[in-house]
Amino acid sequence: MAWNAAQYLKFGQERTRPSRDLATRVGLADPRRVIDLGCGPGNSTAVLRERWPHAAIRGLDSSPEMIAAARAGQPECEWEIGDIASWAADGEEKFDVVFSNAALQWLPRHETLLPRLLGRVAPGGAFAMQIPANPGAVQDRILRDMARGPAQKWDAQSAAFYYDVLAGCGARVDMWTTTYYHLLPNVEAIAEWYKGTAMRPYLDALPDDDARTEFFREYTERLRPHFPPQADGTVLFPFQRLFAIAYCATSESDRV
Repeated sequence: MAWNAAQYLKFGQERTRPSRDLATRVGLADPRRVIDLGCGPGNSTAVLRERWPHAAIRGLDSSPEMIAAARAGQPECEWEIGDIASWAADGEEKFDVVFSNAALQWLPRHETLLPRLLGRVAPGGAFAMQIPANPGAVQDRILRDMARGPAQKWDAQSAAFYYDVLAGCGARVDMWTTTYYHLLPNVEAIAEWYKGTAMRPYLDALPDDDARTEFFREYTERLRPHFPPQADGTVLFPFQRLFAIAYCATSESDRV
């Protein structure tokens, strides 16, 4: 499934804001090495460069298309094509901040993945993650109902689950949720939002462009009753996200 950087960045400001909120809350003043896992076209990586201008920053993503867009926009950063789970399991290299914005939900077995990601954090460093937290959201239910092929399942667990996993590794944990109300011009914009992310597997399963166009049209019409316009025509699109920061001890003796 090829990612489309231009489609993703149609809502670049809205997609970037959570990464900025997460980076701002990481309580490290001057990390030396930072990695952005699932960096996409580099919008979240740019936030990390603003937050820590003196750090060496690397972006990793499994999509060659996304890495190409990121490299073109920020040639001064280091970019790597790779899978997050493989990176977590295979390497010894440590980073002061291991950061992931809206990417881990695509990967399974978080009870195994997160301890491995923490294992890539240098002593005294931090692991910071943000994932969608919309259990039962109508826009996701409609996609599943319309599935013509294997349904896409995001691996997004509860806050309690992530606390237990991260604290169980000896980390000091900071967690919160935020509901963003995205102000969109119409319901078609919500469908366009999903076309760049969660709709991709469904569209890829269809045989041709005509079928994909019809899928998109039907999805938009099914959304319409659930997102009525405001008095000025604006459509409110609520989207909840879960944030977690896990701070690693400076030494084994400091672990809780």
